[in-house]
Amino acid sequence: MSMPPDSTPLFKHPLPMLELWLEEHGCTRDRDMQNRWYCDRSDWKAELTLEETTIDVRYTYTSGETKTLSFPYSLSRQDLDAAIFEE
Repeated sequence: MSMPPDSTPLFKHPLPMLELWLEEHGCTRDRDMQNRWYCDRSDWKAELTLEETTIDVRYTYTSGETKTLSFPYSLSRQDLDAAIFEE
């Protein structure tokens, strides 16, 4: 199974492709909560939760500041790459 084009809305990605996409960004899955993923970068960390209609992202910055955003699955993978991982 190959990854759909970057311009494809996330809701058209099969779950294994969503999981692969997160893994490609260096995210790791929570062992107890299968819909929760973690991502670490040099200046921020994020907890991503795959909800029914959105991906909820809670950022924690090295300064201690936090921010929570919610992204609908109707956005393309390309848009979500920019919105979530280029924070």
